[in-house]
Amino acid sequence: MGIIINQSFKNMVTTYFGFGIGAINTLFLFTYFLEKEYYGLVSFLLSAANLIWPLMAFGVHNTLVKFYTSYKTKPERDKLLNLILILPIGVSLILGVIGFFNYSMLLEYFEGGNELVQPYVWLIFVIAVATAYFEVFFAWSKVNYKSVFGNFMKEVFHRLCITLLLLAVYFQLITVNAFIYTIAGVFVLRAFAMQWYAFSLYRPKFGFAMPANLNRILKYSALILIAGSVAMILLDLDKVMIEHYLPIGNVAVYGIAVYIATVISVPQKAMHQIIHPMTASMLNEKNKTGLADIYKRSSLSLLVVSAIIFILIIVNLNQLYALIPEEYQISTAIVLLISLVKLYDNMLGNNNSILFNSEYYRLVLGVGVVLAVLAFVFNLLLIPEFGILGAALATFLAFFIYNTAKIFIVFQKFHMHPFTQKTVYILLFTAALTAGFYYWEFPFHPIINILLKSLLVSLLYIGIALRFNFSEDVNLLVGRYRSRK
Repeated sequence: MGIIINQSFKNMVTTYFGFGIGAINTLFLFTYFLEKEYYGLVSFLLSAANLIWPLMAFGVHNTLVKFYTSYKTKPERDKLLNLILILPIGVSLILGVIGFFNYSMLLEYFEGGNELVQPYVWLIFVIAVATAYFEVFFAWSKVNYKSVFGNFMKEVFHRLCITLLLLAVYFQLITVNAFIYTIAGVFVLRAFAMQWYAFSLYRPKFGFAMPANLNRILKYSALILIAGSVAMILLDLDKVMIEHYLPIGNVAVYGIAVYIATVISVPQKAMHQIIHPMTASMLNEKNKTGLADIYKRSSLSLLVVSAIIFILIIVNLNQLYALIPEEYQISTAIVLLISLVKLYDNMLGNNNSILFNSEYYRLVLGVGVVLAVLAFVFNLLLIPEFGILGAALATFLAFFIYNTAKIFIVFQKFHMHPFTQKTVYILLFTAALTAGFYYWEFPFHPIINILLKSLLVSLLYIGIALRFNFSEDVNLLVGRYRSRK
């Protein structure tokens, strides 16, 4: 776990820095510098791109992680990498041609309330292609156990660029239209930067020779494509369907709640960058003992870190909303539902890595497809009835069923689960702190209130977590930091 904890910590710091920039953008710059409709438009374009980029990537970013270590010679690895580069181009061209000949139908879809989207529909394709290739080259760096630069580009670069662009809009250096087009350019630039870094780590000899086990690779890519698409559907379907049923400004309001809750996912995302290729290697080597150990330890470590973030979000939510325009303030229940989803995600540890790199990924695929359909039905029924609260309910129900199913599959096939007695203690302690501090407010300015409450909650939580050794790896990391001091 040493290299995992080390790189995960670096990735977590980088990711939180990116989320900090994103929080400034999401809560303040977007809300004060752009009209609500244009903020909703940007949120919709990015969510729609997230729905289709897994199709363009054709699952090859996961395929690379799974199969790279199984090839031992440079010529074989070069053949695999060449295939990884070619497949997304072919799929993107096919989808591009289909979109070109059906462009008028796409425009008609946005008539009757949200015509603002029409001039920018084609940007969804551009952002999706750029994101697909960024993920391919990011996976390229991860199989070489170099994830820090890619994580910086994934979490910080585009958010920092958006900050500068929003300031340019505020100072009237660019128009809102130029701002939206330039955002697409940022994603293209990010993909090229990641390509340069990936090639600096390992540059293959280019050719058209195919790797061994081509049929197995293509079959895995096609199936994992569907699984990856299911994951993105579950993440962004709600925002796309909100645009269909409600005025587009509601996408921005809901997006703020989602962004606040997504901060809980940072530890998982940071650890995943390095633990994913390691899990694939353990599966290839059939190291079940190490796999079971890393499953429980990753779950505990992620839960310990994400639980304090969950508490801080919920207990400070009212004061946080006091800092942004009233039109963006929504029910605590919405943030709570999405936050519980993210907390559950962290409790799974490296569950996704185990499933998607084993022969049982077909089971996850089947469950995922069913859940994607179910999520669509949930949104279809709940959004018209309850508005954006309905979208949050649909997301919560879909992810709760999906995550529970994945835990059950690993338990059935590998005879292991991520939970220990400490898991129960952490959850009970988290619930108690959240309930105890939610209604307690200092009579000060919201920022001072947030700082004071966060300090008290953090000191209490960290003290108890370290005293009762909730996670050995977290305690070890803190011990190393103290020894350096």
